[in-house]
Amino acid sequence: MNTETMTQGNTDKIELNYGGREFSFPVVVGSEGEAGVDIAKLRSSTGLITLDPGYANSGSCRSAITFIDGDKGILRYRGYPIEELAMKSSFLEVAWLLMYGELPTKDQLATFTHEITRHTLLHEDFRRFFEAMPKAAHPMPVCASAVAALTTFYQDAAEAKDSRTSIVRLIAKMPTIASYAYKHSIGQPFMYPRNDRAYEANFLRMMFGTPCEEYEPDPVIAKALDLLLILHADHEQNCSTSTVRLVGSSKANLYASISAGISALWGHLHGGANQQVIEMLEQIETEGGSADHFIARAKDKNDTARLMGFGHRVYKSYDPRASILKKTCSDVLARTGVSSKLLEIGMRLEEIALHDEYFVQRRLYPNVDFYSGIIYKALGIPVNMFTVMFAMGRLPGWIAHWLELNADPDFKIGRPRQIYTGSPKRAYVPIASR
Repeated sequence: MNTETMTQGNTDKIELNYGGREFSFPVVVGSEGEAGVDIAKLRSSTGLITLDPGYANSGSCRSAITFIDGDKGILRYRGYPIEELAMKSSFLEVAWLLMYGELPTKDQLATFTHEITRHTLLHEDFRRFFEAMPKAAHPMPVCASAVAALTTFYQDAAEAKDSRTSIVRLIAKMPTIASYAYKHSIGQPFMYPRNDRAYEANFLRMMFGTPCEEYEPDPVIAKALDLLLILHADHEQNCSTSTVRLVGSSKANLYASISAGISALWGHLHGGANQQVIEMLEQIETEGGSADHFIARAKDKNDTARLMGFGHRVYKSYDPRASILKKTCSDVLARTGVSSKLLEIGMRLEEIALHDEYFVQRRLYPNVDFYSGIIYKALGIPVNMFTVMFAMGRLPGWIAHWLELNADPDFKIGRPRQIYTGSPKRAYVPIASR
């Protein structure tokens, strides 16, 4: 969306008085009524910069990809409500939508799916790459390293202005990379992808199949995985997406930018939240299995217990993705027949939090991490692979933002400022005098 579209008909300005002078800065308004102050000329006209730790009040770009209204619990990809996409679409269709702005035609989706299917195989030399990694290595840095290493196998395509081939390779090979990281960690042989399998079913087969026994994914399980990938596909300017944009602003290629995004997602304050949900449930089980007792501890401000998977920095009402996953969670548990103390504790926590006035008043509803953690656990996905699943889903969103960044007529390398708080100028002291 260009600047003219955003500011058309808007004459509002912000006035700033500083140093005995008055300055004015235009207000820009987005297509959903979001307003912001354009301070692009703040430093050149006033000598000032803004200080906003964590960028909670700073808009780093104009974007037409994802819209979020946290107060109303709204999430839309390219204008389409997440509820409709979850019910009617597929992950690869949503990937196309995010990257290219419109839902694909039947022929476009068929061609795209065919291209993805035909590029799932990794170069045989990649086997040595995985074999060089310690078996105890966390799969996230393994995946980040492997994605970065794709540049060395496809150097010409990575540097080409037409990035379609790189996009297809990334989306196609990510499930293979993820499954190889897992197989290496447990000492099992790698499973080659098959061209007669759908995207999610192929991944599940590579994860849980072995050469001595074929694995047939349950359609309900494959559909649940497809839904999880859709719900994680994009979430506006979060930490990892902003990382992809910042790295991409240096004109780093797509593989390098996505690798950086994977590393950012690995942090426990970002992508590791669903893993923390399971770790919390395990802690509760170890301490006797009482969800009620843990809730009481979480409400005590003098206690260190924290309720993971509830509340969200963006959503101040119910996370729309959690509403969708709640039913899927029940379907998956019923289909798999999985029953464990952890899942019982999780369901009891949900029941308490949805009715306890303490959590209702603070709008601490279950979020997408709460239900996705329980579903992944029921599917048999190892806990340390949860964030990898998140990355696999977020991939098309990262790619969409990288494409949008590179097509922006106002493209600039990212270069935040700072307020220096160190020592003022001082003289060098010889070592003998220190």
